[in-house]
Amino acid sequence: MTSTSDQLRAALDGLLDGLPPTRAAGAVERLMAGYRAKTPGPAPELRDRADAVAYAAYRMPATFEAVAAALAALAARLPGWAPAEHLDLGGGTGAATWAAAGVWPGERPTLVLDRAGPALDLGRELAGSAGAPAAVRGARWTRHSIGAHLAPAELVTVSYVLNELPEKERDATVDAVAAAGRAVVLVEPGTPDGYLRIRTARDRLLAAGLTVLAPCPHGASCPLTVGDDWCHFGARVTRSALHRRVKGAELPYEDEKFAYVAAFRDPPPTATPAEPRVIRRPRPRKGQVLLDLCAPDGTAGSHTITKRHGTDAYRRARDTSWGDAYPLPG
Repeated sequence: MTSTSDQLRAALDGLLDGLPPTRAAGAVERLMAGYRAKTPGPAPELRDRADAVAYAAYRMPATFEAVAAALAALAARLPGWAPAEHLDLGGGTGAATWAAAGVWPGERPTLVLDRAGPALDLGRELAGSAGAPAAVRGARWTRHSIGAHLAPAELVTVSYVLNELPEKERDATVDAVAAAGRAVVLVEPGTPDGYLRIRTARDRLLAAGLTVLAPCPHGASCPLTVGDDWCHFGARVTRSALHRRVKGAELPYEDEKFAYVAAFRDPPPTATPAEPRVIRRPRPRKGQVLLDLCAPDGTAGSHTITKRHGTDAYRRARDTSWGDAYPLPG
């Protein structure tokens, strides 16, 4: 069966047909220079369809994989639950909409809000491609300014948006999505600054009465010391020809680093119990695996799992990936 990731990549490849490679690469380089600016501010303007196509082809797969990983972590805590509707704030070309459709297949009312008309137009065009999931095909794409009223929705996603906002607007946006959504998932770049934005947003979601379900297995203060460490994760992304051209890269993949928080208002009794989360890439050694874990008691630390903990525990540690839940032996 074709995955949602493959369906999205095929749709993007179809859009690139007919766009000169030099035009696409030039647009990506200009846009990425703006996105890499160290000071928060509005995203670089998508001037036309060619800009939107080039940037979507370059960034949309990575955004999709990061959001899909965050949504999958939320879904793992809520077996049997699926959102009745989805609001994607600042959703642009719809990466989070595709990601949600991959995690929770089926039709649902979906609304994508963004200020950029070319991005919304392209998202609508992608939604009409062959193989687009049902929730994507039926999505509405609407111009929206940050700060405008948000309609209630079971799931609200905000991905790679907070960095574009001044602090006061950022806090107001988090408060607005906390009021609008039953499930709220925020994703930012996996940098120290991105982590700090997520950490601040997490505190506001908790203050608004939501329960954090992922990645944190607790609602206490983050145990990591600011300046010494930051919580982030990685998602494997297949590089397209455009990626390799712009980056001068040879490897067929790259890892998208991201930070996120997934919170839920009044989790159902069927929610799975919180388990320690692997917050660093596991370090296998001969006969042992070193895992950095954030625990349900609000602490974080390193644990060494060996065969003395039992064959099942050792094999599970050996097969565990960065970002997975890992139940400590005993």
